[in-house]
Amino acid sequence: MEFNKKMFFLFVFAFQSVFLFADGDIKTMIRNAGDADKYPHSSVLTIFDSTTVDVQESGLSYFYIHKLIKVLTLKGAVNSSIVKFSYEPQSAFLQIKKVKIYRKDGSVEILDNRNIKDYPAPGSMILWGAREQLIEVGRLEIGDAIEIFMFKKGYTYALLQEDDNEKYIPPMEGHYYDIIHFWSSNNVLEKVYQTLVPNTKKLQYKFYKGEVNVKVRFKGNKTLYSFQKKNIEPFKRESNMLGLSDVAPKLILTTAPDWEAKSKWFYAVNEDYGSFDCDPEVKEKVDEILRGASDEMDSVSRLTHWVANEIRYFGLTMGEGEGFTLHKALMTYTDRCGVCKDKAGMLIAMLRCAGFESYAAMTMAGSRIEDIPADQFNHSVTAVRLSDGKLHMLDPTWVPFVRELWSSREQQQNYIIGTKEGEDLSIIPISDPMNHFYKIKGNSELDKEGNLKGEFTLEAEGQSDANFRGALTRTFRYNWKSTFESSMLGQFPDMKIITMNFSDPYDMSKPFRIYIKYEIPNYALVSDNEIIFTPVVASNLFSNRNYHLYLNTNIKERKYPFKDACSKYIELNETIKLPLGVEKISWTKAKDIKGSGASFSGSYKLDGNVLHLSEKITLKKRVYQVDDWESVRDAVALQKKFASEKIILKKLEQ
Repeated sequence: MEFNKKMFFLFVFAFQSVFLFADGDIKTMIRNAGDADKYPHSSVLTIFDSTTVDVQESGLSYFYIHKLIKVLTLKGAVNSSIVKFSYEPQSAFLQIKKVKIYRKDGSVEILDNRNIKDYPAPGSMILWGAREQLIEVGRLEIGDAIEIFMFKKGYTYALLQEDDNEKYIPPMEGHYYDIIHFWSSNNVLEKVYQTLVPNTKKLQYKFYKGEVNVKVRFKGNKTLYSFQKKNIEPFKRESNMLGLSDVAPKLILTTAPDWEAKSKWFYAVNEDYGSFDCDPEVKEKVDEILRGASDEMDSVSRLTHWVANEIRYFGLTMGEGEGFTLHKALMTYTDRCGVCKDKAGMLIAMLRCAGFESYAAMTMAGSRIEDIPADQFNHSVTAVRLSDGKLHMLDPTWVPFVRELWSSREQQQNYIIGTKEGEDLSIIPISDPMNHFYKIKGNSELDKEGNLKGEFTLEAEGQSDANFRGALTRTFRYNWKSTFESSMLGQFPDMKIITMNFSDPYDMSKPFRIYIKYEIPNYALVSDNEIIFTPVVASNLFSNRNYHLYLNTNIKERKYPFKDACSKYIELNETIKLPLGVEKISWTKAKDIKGSGASFSGSYKLDGNVLHLSEKITLKKRVYQVDDWESVRDAVALQKKFASEKIILKKLEQ
């Protein structure tokens, strides 16, 4: 490691204002920083967090990291007793250089680097050889502080390189990018990120959700960019808000010129590798799958669902082809397993074998991609050109046993397709709520003792369909009936289910359907003068399959955008035959809501001795803005109100 040591000290000298502090200076910083009473929402205090990056012409980057952290509480002491960092050895080299402990009594300890442990990181579904480096700090007291020096070279994804330094060159060779989070769960007094970029490269950067102090100066054949932010407060979360990367301060930098260049590179790296070759074994399977297909959409659907259902999601280290390069289709076909990029590549190869034009694409599942061409990706998908001349998106990772070909839980999500000509950043449009309907129609009869007999039919489509279908495909067949029985009995413990039948979850030809016939003794509270109950269909049946019902409607105003699982349309109808001679005393008042985020209409109507329930709820998006909250909150609150409030009817003398 002589080269790294030399580079480290040369670079520290060049940026001594960031890295070089005498012990006395550090002790003064710790003493003057303040204690827990000054930072009531923090268990530790980051006094400074400095990163300096030296970017080479190849894009290879050297990171020099220096942190000083003060313990404020017992919880902070326990959590800081180990210094640990994760890294991916195929794309990055990491080394803890030095750890010092500044005791509250004034003594200073330097930990022995021989105690640094480097070991495989825990893993489950993706086993790509990730590692962790750790050194035990030991017992800390409130007021102690830890100073950490760390060196890293490389980037955050893996590709096809073998030699020492060359394997840490970014996939898009010659270019550099980084994403730096300027948020924290504890107070930070100062955070600095500096990068030294060759003058041959044009750096684009943008700071999101706040302000940062920026300085730019020339240093020979490189330019130094410095970004500094002071007094970072702990970030206060809101329930169901978007991910922190979408709402909290962050810095993005890149030397890539535009999205078209990124698209062309992504196309070339996979085509050159031969990721989508139509091998004879794959072609034979495609011909088998498509035998009897009626049209192009039937063919695309058959291939997409075969890959979704038959290629198990499981990632192993497979040598060449990690990161942005998709494994060869024949390997995925033979192993019958892989991660998102393998499933996407398998589908591309199959579509090409079937005569379709198809390409790989990248996206960021669950978060926004900012419009600056840095690598903001965590997921790989497929694009296919159909007879309308347009490229359509497919996602075999997210649609196992789902009727959709692209999961609408990914609507309003950005993506970029890798093509020879180059593509711009695109976004999946909002999916019409009617594509994800959830409808219950019921009939019931309440006798004069309060016993209820009834039946209802539930029909679901799109992502609503997927919620019910998935409840069965993810468990054993002998659990299928009990899955829905337990949901009903959890809500109505005295219910006796007379008949239950439901769709075959493996039959994708039509929307999912459940039919239940039931009896509930003593369902209504009956007195000499009144009948009190809530209609079964109004009671939010299968609420665990309706994620919007978990939105906290007590929040009056929101500071940040928020999300739900998917756009959705809900329709609830029930006809209840009542004993003769009743009239209304009270029930939930009819109310209509129309807004940018949601709409609601609901009412009861008494026609003789027949009560009619009608509710319609439209949730219009997956990702909502702050201004959408009022209509979403009110619509969901009204659906909950119909479910919780009782109908009170007066008995009339006969």
